[in-house]
Amino acid sequence: MPRLFSRRRLLALAAVAVGGSVFLANYGCASSIPRRDPTGEVFPSVVGESLEKERIEVPEAFAGEPVVIFVGYRQSTQFDIDRWMLGMLMADADVRLVELPTIPGLITGLASGWIDDGMRSGIPPEDWSAVVTLYGNAASPVARFTGTRGGRNARVLLLDQKGAVVWYHDEGYSPREATELIRALESLRDS
Repeated sequence: MPRLFSRRRLLALAAVAVGGSVFLANYGCASSIPRRDPTGEVFPSVVGESLEKERIEVPEAFAGEPVVIFVGYRQSTQFDIDRWMLGMLMADADVRLVELPTIPGLITGLASGWIDDGMRSGIPPEDWSAVVTLYGNAASPVARFTGTRGGRNARVLLLDQKGAVVWYHDEGYSPREATELIRALESLRDS
């Protein structure tokens, strides 16, 4: 009986599948949605999973307190998110910081476990609760809310106690903008 696939062919197919998953995770398979500023609007209700494998409802999980959400549509956005996080930590900002890797598309949803495992390998376990991933249909409302065009830059959103966006930026980290974010947070706390 002839073998349908040799080991070499199976390895090649596996490499193509993994490579395709990496490509889709970095560049997405969803169409590009124009950027938009959602300031004044309530963040869409979505359900994701933290890297601790806990189901998290966003923004409901943060009700009653301000929260800064960093939305990333590509793996390459991590550099921008890291700078924002470092800026907020260096400013000793008294606010919850949440990373929201957001990857619309069916194929990336199928690779979600593999992608999450990759994130876990590069993030200390004590920070896993602050990373909530959204894939496929769960990611689509957020993608429409901020737009995905220019996806290398993080979408930085300050939500008030009710989940409304009170400050927004999507043009890359800037110390000046980080100062504005801190001022917006202080203003929110003073009101």
